[in-house]
Amino acid sequence: MNEFFEDFRAIVLQRPPLIDVRAPVEFHKGAFPNAVNLPLMNDVERELVGIRYKEFGNAEALKLGHELVSGKKRQMRIEAWCDFKKRNPDAILYCFRGGQRSEIAQKWMAEAGCDILRLRGGYKAFRHYLLEEIERIGSLLNPFVLGGRTGSGKTRLLNSIQRSVDLEALSNHRGSAFGRRTTPQPTQISFENALAYELVNLTREENYTAIFEDEGRNIGRLYLPQTIFEHMESAPLVVLDTPMDERVEITFEEYVVSSQQDYEKLSIEDPLRRWYEEIAESMERIKRRLGGERYKIAFELLDKAYQEQIRGLGNEGHKRWIEYLLREYYDPMY
Repeated sequence: MNEFFEDFRAIVLQRPPLIDVRAPVEFHKGAFPNAVNLPLMNDVERELVGIRYKEFGNAEALKLGHELVSGKKRQMRIEAWCDFKKRNPDAILYCFRGGQRSEIAQKWMAEAGCDILRLRGGYKAFRHYLLEEIERIGSLLNPFVLGGRTGSGKTRLLNSIQRSVDLEALSNHRGSAFGRRTTPQPTQISFENALAYELVNLTREENYTAIFEDEGRNIGRLYLPQTIFEHMESAPLVVLDTPMDERVEITFEEYVVSSQQDYEKLSIEDPLRRWYEEIAESMERIKRRLGGERYKIAFELLDKAYQEQIRGLGNEGHKRWIEYLLREYYDPMY
């Protein structure tokens, strides 16, 4: 059989599962949306082999690698790959450059009666393809930007539009001082990979019209590729005008109700307290721009609402600090 797979576009459009045999430290720096990390070597083993390679060359490094991954350890890793392949018959294997590590894994799997294709050029080649696609599609984009005051429901509307890209979902951040979620943001590399997937799928029929929410260059600690951001800056702006009472309700549902539910899903003690501390920290981050007196009022409203909630008086009080911040902080900046 042909041992290589090299149609990068098909991977993006069809999303076959990918087995990444790089070490965990490599995977965590950046990965593809449909990849699972089943490493040939763990971080310690990889480091030892790397040292041996620098000191004595490839042959000795390869020899050490086989010594470190042998016996029961080798069998367990083969079983993990083959079990995944059986559950996902179209899975594809890769390492960093499509070289020795994926070749070894492919060979060991074949010996176990489990054939699999490996990605030609590995992670490096596929990553290069995705970056090129961001630049190519970015230069051809015909974007529209959806704007509006904080709490206008832009994300809700965006997600009801077929030709849209939800940058906040890709970055796992709401795009504001209060935008952090209970799970961390992806790495910049993983964010770019996921964005490339979205853009390739969006333009599969050579239609380059796309709707984005109005964002700054940065979303949390991540940043948009320059080509995409430049097009968004000059794109036609559609402004969503929403009454204040609806804005308060939308913000309350997202930042209080849904956010508290997310904290309740975590295995932590007193999730409501942890939510409160996160909101308080977020408010502290805007203290300088908000001003001392307004910060004091906003924090007192937050703390009063929290105290009411822990006494079993409901969560409606949180709408008071939300409306105060919308009027006194966000609207003047709009």
